[in-house]
Amino acid sequence: MTSEDAATPGAATLGVAMVGHSFMGAAHSQAWSVAPRFFDLPLAPRMVVVAGRRPDAAEAAARRYGWAGSTADWRSVLQRDDVDLVDVCTPGDTHAEIAVAALDAGKHVLCEKPLANSVEEAETMVAAAERAAAHGVRATVGFTYRRVPAIALARRLVADGRIGTVRHVRAQYLQDWIADESAPMSWRLDKERAGSGALGDIGAHVVDLAQHVTGELLTGVSGLLETFVHERPLPGDGGGDLRGTAGEGTGRVTVDDAAVFTARLAGGGLATFEATRFAHGRKNAIRLEVNGSRGSLAFDFEDMNVLHYYDATEDPVVAGFRRIYVTEPDHPYGGAWWPAGHGLGYEHAFTHQVVDLLGALAEGRDPEPTFADGLQVQRVMAAVEASSASGCAWQAL
Repeated sequence: MTSEDAATPGAATLGVAMVGHSFMGAAHSQAWSVAPRFFDLPLAPRMVVVAGRRPDAAEAAARRYGWAGSTADWRSVLQRDDVDLVDVCTPGDTHAEIAVAALDAGKHVLCEKPLANSVEEAETMVAAAERAAAHGVRATVGFTYRRVPAIALARRLVADGRIGTVRHVRAQYLQDWIADESAPMSWRLDKERAGSGALGDIGAHVVDLAQHVTGELLTGVSGLLETFVHERPLPGDGGGDLRGTAGEGTGRVTVDDAAVFTARLAGGGLATFEATRFAHGRKNAIRLEVNGSRGSLAFDFEDMNVLHYYDATEDPVVAGFRRIYVTEPDHPYGGAWWPAGHGLGYEHAFTHQVVDLLGALAEGRDPEPTFADGLQVQRVMAAVEASSASGCAWQAL
């Protein structure tokens, strides 16, 4: 059964092409396939073609993930009448070229984060999205963690005033996959391909989450970047990505291994951020705490179905953090999945991304986050880099 077969009867078809098929390509493929099986969708996604650099690898990905065809030429998908949307899952150095070409060809675009490798590239992408929007063509950037139900609930509680005026944000993204100095080189450690290291790869997520949950933009930053290991073994047959193996020779690491910075929110609150891939024992710890004038919220992705909420207006004798297990039918996205108490996982946020994207396209509105939102995050990261280069000087946004 194809994703189209599983969609709501009578829904118009949306032909999807995906460019790139590694880690993110696998997650996106599952989302395109699963979304019609659990949600009533206004559009029926059809997984038309996957593009990759090598014909054999692209063909294998198509078979494995359920795409109808494959190609080694991503430009060819832009000429196809059966492709309505291009899903960009490639390294950052190709985002701008592919996304701009797709938008100019009249294709909707979903582009993985960070949006680009530089502010200038991101501005070019925003300009292309604005041109395309005049013709009903939409673009969005994949800050997928927005779609974790507990995060979506946190945003709702802040918007409803449950914690009052935001005074503090603490945001961390902690991993350890390159903490071992013998871990091999990866494209993620090459500035030409990745743009930046921990700052862009994982720090971008918590910048977006902080702004998304609070509803406030960052207005300035002071930051520090550090590279702990400057030379690494070249990758072997494993490819040198998250699960790669070492080969012979060494390569130079040209990105940051860790980033820390302080920031100010538009409403006057203070924020601290940390992103590192050197935190032994932390596999994918996305931690967000927001303190307001009336209460607090706290989240950790390593316990992703739980949101902690503190109501400062309660009787102090019985006040304490309340553990909310975000799996009830009334919780964000909850009603489409399992009975209450049966938790969701990493992959479900990608499915929710597809659901929200198709809903926006069917309604003729811009899906969120927009390319402009991605540009805002890019500007924050550029300001952190500039601050670090100048000795932690404050950089206004």
